[in-house]
Order: sequence, then C-alpha cells, then structure tokens
Amino acid sequence: MLKLQKSPMRAQIMIWLVLAMVGFVAIVFMSVNVARDLRLLNSANSDNVQWSLSQAEVEFLEYELHLFQAVQEDRPRLRDLRRRFDIFYSRIDTLRDSAIYEGLRGQDEFASNLGLIHAFLLRSIADIDSQDADLTEALPQLLESADRIRANVRALSNSGLNYFAENSDMRRSNVAITLTQMAAVVTLLLLALLCLSIYLNYLNGVNLRRRTEAIEAGKRMKIVTGTALDAVIVSDSEGRILDFNAAAEHIFGYSAAFAIGRNLADLIIPDHHFDAHNAGMDRMRHGGEKRVVGKGRVKLDAKRASGKVFPVELAIQTAETDEGNVFIAFLRDISHRVQAEQDLVAARDRALAGEKAKTDFLATMSHEIRTPLNGLLGNLSLLRDTKLTAKQARYIKNMDTSGKLLMSHISDVLDITKYDAGMLRIRPVAMNISTLLQDIIDNQSGAASANDTSLQWGWEGPSTDWVMADRDRLQHVLMNIIGNAVKFTRGGNVKVVATTNDAQREAPRLKISVSDTGVGIDPQIMAQIFDDFMTGDSSYDRDVGGTGLGLGIAQRFVKALGGTIEVASEPGKGSTFDIHLPIVPVAAPLVIEKQQTDAVTGKTSHILLVEDNEINRVVAREMLIAAGHRVTEAHNGRIAVDLAHEQEFALILMDISMPVLDGRGATREIRSGKGASATTPIVALTANAMADEQQAYLVDGMNDILTKPLTREALLQIVSDQVGLPTKAKPGVPEIKNVVALSYIEELRDGLGVTALQVFLERFVNEVDETLDALRDFEALGLAETAACAHKISGSAATMGAVELRSALIRVENAAKQGDLEATRTALGALPHVWSVTRPLMLAERQKCESMASND
Repeated sequence: MLKLQKSPMRAQIMIWLVLAMVGFVAIVFMSVNVARDLRLLNSANSDNVQWSLSQAEVEFLEYELHLFQAVQEDRPRLRDLRRRFDIFYSRIDTLRDSAIYEGLRGQDEFASNLGLIHAFLLRSIADIDSQDADLTEALPQLLESADRIRANVRALSNSGLNYFAENSDMRRSNVAITLTQMAAVVTLLLLALLCLSIYLNYLNGVNLRRRTEAIEAGKRMKIVTGTALDAVIVSDSEGRILDFNAAAEHIFGYSAAFAIGRNLADLIIPDHHFDAHNAGMDRMRHGGEKRVVGKGRVKLDAKRASGKVFPVELAIQTAETDEGNVFIAFLRDISHRVQAEQDLVAARDRALAGEKAKTDFLATMSHEIRTPLNGLLGNLSLLRDTKLTAKQARYIKNMDTSGKLLMSHISDVLDITKYDAGMLRIRPVAMNISTLLQDIIDNQSGAASANDTSLQWGWEGPSTDWVMADRDRLQHVLMNIIGNAVKFTRGGNVKVVATTNDAQREAPRLKISVSDTGVGIDPQIMAQIFDDFMTGDSSYDRDVGGTGLGLGIAQRFVKALGGTIEVASEPGKGSTFDIHLPIVPVAAPLVIEKQQTDAVTGKTSHILLVEDNEINRVVAREMLIAAGHRVTEAHNGRIAVDLAHEQEFALILMDISMPVLDGRGATREIRSGKGASATTPIVALTANAMADEQQAYLVDGMNDILTKPLTREALLQIVSDQVGLPTKAKPGVPEIKNVVALSYIEELRDGLGVTALQVFLERFVNEVDETLDALRDFEALGLAETAACAHKISGSAATMGAVELRSALIRVENAAKQGDLEATRTALGALPHVWSVTRPLMLAERQKCESMASND
C-alpha cells in the first residue's frame, strides 16, 4: 500500500521536474535572443550612419552655395569651389562603396538617386578640373545642373534616414517581442511553481489532519466524561454504579473509587424518592413502562453526601452491552438557577410596585408643574399686551415659545402617566372630521412643500363629517401620524383617506389611512415602533429629531378612544398607518370655530436687497421688515457693488436681470474686490433659471438660489440658512390649483394689508397691460427686447402668484432667447387668453378673490 502511494507521488515529481526543465530551456533561449537583439541594436546606434547621410545633403548645399557666390562675384574663389566639390564627391563615393550602406544601396529609391547624383558628379568633373577661365565660363551651367539635382540629393538623404530608422524600430520591436515572450514563460513557470507549492501544502495538511484525528480518537472518550460539567453516572440494571465522572464527584461529594460498585439509590436518591426509584427500576427490569428513560430532561431532587437535598435536571438513556442493559444518567445541579428564578420573581414584584409608585409620582408632579406653568404663560401673554421695547417684545416671544414647548412636553408625560395609571378621561364633543383633517393638512403643507412632497386628503365613499369624539385626542393622534409621514418623505407624496363602514349593518366605525412614499420602517424595529422613546435607527431618523414619545402616545389615545392603530411598512417604499375608531354620527352645530395662525418671529439682520422691479422690491422689503430685519435697497447692480464696498451686510439678495449691471456681473465684482461685504453670502433672486444657468450663478460666487414667487417661509428660511438666525415661518396656506396661487396672495395680504396689496396689484395689472400692448408688434421690437420684457414681467407675475401667466411668459422668454421666431409667435399668441383669466383674480379682498377663483 505504501508503494502504491509513493508511485503517484514520484510520477508527479518527475512531471514537475520536466516542466521546470522546459521552462529553464525556454528562458535561456529567450535570453540569448535578447542579448543578440541588444547587440545588433547597439551596433546600429554606434555606426553614425545617419550623420553621414545628413552630411551628404549639407555638403551639397555648401557646394551649391559656393557655386552661386562664384557666379555673382567678379573674381570668384574657384579654389574653395573645387574643394567643396571634392568633399561632396568624396561623400558620395563613401555612400557608393562603404559596406555600411550595403543594405541601403539595395533600396530602389536610394540606388536610383545615388546613380543620378554620381552621374551629375561625373558630368561636372571636366568643368571643375578645367582652367580657371574655362571654369568661370562654365559656372552658370554648373549652377543650373546643381539646381536640378538638388531634389535628388534631398530624396537620397531622406530615404537613407528612413531606411535606418525603420531598421532601428524593427530591432527594438524584436527585442520587445522577445522580452514579452520571456516574461510570459517566466509567468507560466511561476504559476506552475505556485500550483505545485499549493498542492504540496494541501498534501501536508491532509497528513497532519489524519495524524491529529488518530491521536484525538484515542483520547476523546476519556475527555468527554472527565471534563463534562454535568454529572455522568453509569449503572447496570440492578442499580450498581459502573462509572462516576469528576463532575459527579464534585456535585455529590463522593469519590469515584468509593461510589463505583455501590447501589445508586443508597448514594444520591433522597429518602422521599426512594420507594419510587426502586419501583421504577423493578418495572424496567421486567420490561415495563419507562417513565423517565428517554424522555428528555426532567426536574427532580437529589441528595449529596452530606445528606442535603437539592434540585437537579436529570436525563437518562439506556444502551445494550455484552453484560446486559446499562443506564447512563446525566445530572445537572440547578440549585443556583432555581435560586436566581426566585430572586427574579421577587425583583419583578418589587419593580412592579416601584413602577406603580413612579407612575403615580409622575402623574402628580405633572399636574403640579403644569399649574404654575399655565400661570406663567398667561402672565407672559398679558405682559406682551403692555408697552414694550422691541428687545423686550422679542424676549417675551422667546419665553412664550419655550414655555409652550415645555407645556407640550409636560402634557405628553401627563397623558402617558394618566393612561398608564388608568386615569385618562375622554371628553367627547361634536366635531367635524373633515375640518380637523383640513386643518392638519394646512398645518403640514409648509413642511411638505419644503420636502418637495405632495400632501392631500379625501373621503373614500360617503363622508360622515360630524361625530361625537374627543377632538383634542384625535387631533393629537392625526397630527403625529401625518407629521411623521411628512417628515420622513422627501420628493414623494402623502395621502390621507377617510372611510366609514355601512352603519346600517354594524356599529359605525371610522377608518383613517395615512400612506406615504417615504423611507419606511426597519423590520427589526417594527414590533417596537409604538414603544416609548423609539425613534428608529440612524437611516430612519437621520434628518429629523424627536423624543420618540409620539407614536406611543398616539397608540394610547387610540386605545382610550376604543379603537386600534396598525402599521404596514417596507423600507425604501413607505409606510401606511391605519386608525380604526368607533364613532357616533351627530347633526352639524350652528357655530364653527375658526383656525388662528401664528405670527412670524425672527432676529434682526442688515440685508441688501438688489431688485430693479419696484413691486418685487417692495414686497420683499416688507416681508423682511415684518420679520425684524433691516433692509437697504438697490435698483441695479452698479449701486449694489458700491454699497457692498462701503458697508458690511449680513446677506445680499441679488436679482439677475437688471439694467446698468446685471446680478452676475455685480456678484463677480463684489467677490473680486476687497470691500466690506466681499465675503457676505449672496443669494440669487430669479423667476426663471434653468439648470445650467443656476450652475453659472454658483460659479460666479453666489451661495444659493431663491426662485420667485417669493414666499415668506422660503425667504425667511433662506435668511436663516445663510445668516444662521432661527426663524419660525407661518404655516403655509394650501395652494388652490388654478391660474393664481392664492396662497401667495394670502401671505402678501397678511404682510402688507389689503389696501397696500390692492395698490400693488393694480400697478401690476397696468404693467402687464402695457407690456402686452408692446409685445403685439414683437417683430419690430426684436427678439432680445422681447425676451427682456417677458423676463421682467414674469418676475412680477411670480411675486403676485400669477403662476399660469408666469409660465406663459417664461415660454415666450425661452423661445425669444433661442431665436425661434415661430415659437415666439405661438407663445405670445397664448398670452391674451391666460391674462384674461388671470386679470379678474388680481384682487386684494379675500372674499372676492376666493369666490372668483372657485367660479373660474
């Protein structure tokens, strides 16, 4: 067997040796070729043949030059001319006779030119060697002959140089090919050696493993029983102990020498189990039922050598041997575990009692803290109505905001403790579900717009508006669920759907589903999503904050209202929260409460507003001043550059298209200078900026881009982002999907007042009318002027919320900029209809504006 194993190994070694020899021979052969090619290449470089070829042409030109001078001179220097001729003749003889040029003379082009040149030399010898007078007379003919042969000399030199250059390239190529072949052979040899080493290492590992297994096989049985943590006791059918391992010695207190041969019952069976043990052994000896053997682990009592009884886990298996049946018992001392379980139960009882005490304490303290906090907020409200300085009013506002936030947190804790203590009380009132949902949608529309998310709601099937329910609790639940959907959705949509069941067949129930296309919820935390302080992993709440109490409170309130809340989610695709509530439909009351809105708060910054359009400038200025900022105005870029050089501003709002100097040019001058505002953040204000244009603004040195129409929220947010001042914008008003964005007019009305807004709207209407009249003859006006007019009026349209008019003007501007006459004519043709629909809506009065928009 050993010989059979050695024979394949010997054959494999021989094969590897043959391969190694072949590789060695190949490497030697390749090395010889490389040495030969290098030698040839070195020889070619040392012969200096290229210089001789080039020098032939140089010497001909020297000869021709002397010949030309001799013709021009009255007393030619014939001696120098003959010497130049002899030098050139000698060079040509070298090319004809030298062995170095043997291969070159075999080239047709070279040989042909060489023959022509040699013939030329032979024809010229007679004149060159003649008397001076004869030579002087023959100079013109010699010059003419030399001029004719010049091209052949040039061709002779070039063909020779090309020939030797190609030979050098060929030799270098041969060397490269040989080196590549040798590298490939070396690589293959190395790979073969690597494979051989891996194979030999594998064989060595196999041998080591077999040897280790053989050694371990002899020790395994002894080690298993000797090192087991559980006691292993082997007995025969009579109960006599045959084996007693070290763990059994430690657990029961008997040595193996003492225990082996003795009866199992006498050593480890407690007195109260003695009779049952003997009966079981007798039953098994007579082939009766096995109640413990092979039944897995059972919990019993055992006895130590000291007589102490303690709990054990016991498992018994039986095996057939030559001496008969034997029983193998595995026993584990579980006295520590039993004690730990008892301690845990006691600790649980203490924890429950402590939790109840904590809940009672939190409920009491929340009440006690809320009472003085309500008084504090009430007095702040009264103090705000007194005469205050601007700084005092700001401090009062900050204190009021912080107090309300603290009140919100305390209310959350109070509601949790009340619910956990069973003290939460429901206060049902007549409420309008549709109004509540609309208010929440309105409240969250600003955040949704900031996230580029659409937010909508509606009834599915017949609506049930008025019901008896706890409005505050339901509002809290819906605000939290919808708010979370908006926060965790970027560039998607959030949809709220309300449905009611068939009340004639079963008890009336309301279902509100909130679906989003946001980030979704990690399946690992789905089961704990309604737990307190659960905020999700980093990928779920990376961009938002929160205490993690919202969903826990929402679930408590829904349960308190007698309903249920369910969630289904898929990471990356969104989540759906379903709220099921019992309802009691009621008739609509006569009085409906109106929603109030918050005012804008902020801190003062000195801002430079650069805008050539007066309406846009006034609107932006009033928004900033209403937020507490100081504003300096400039109506073109040149004024802005001068102001920025003299004063330091916190922020510069820069329009793009302006007379004298546009926004981009002004930005470049501000950034390139060393004025007071050279490093001030600059934000572009534009009504129409394509992607490439926006990139150009940033390249010019602008920090951000704010597109028109300017909203208070967006304007204050950009101020906050660039200046670093905290702002709280007014919740956005839902935009009516129509030719006019009434939300913008709503904000302008709140900021400017009805009278002032009507003045601006009338000015805007007149401006549009005049511009449309001017654009009727756009061909005479010119495309460039048409684009400028459309751009200017589109900015005003954006500011006034005339979205359809703005879009139509942008189409005109783009077509004119591109020089497309037909597209410009088509875009201008659509303007009168758009303006006829938009013009009646340019009213400051709320009732008139809304009624006309609804009738449109």
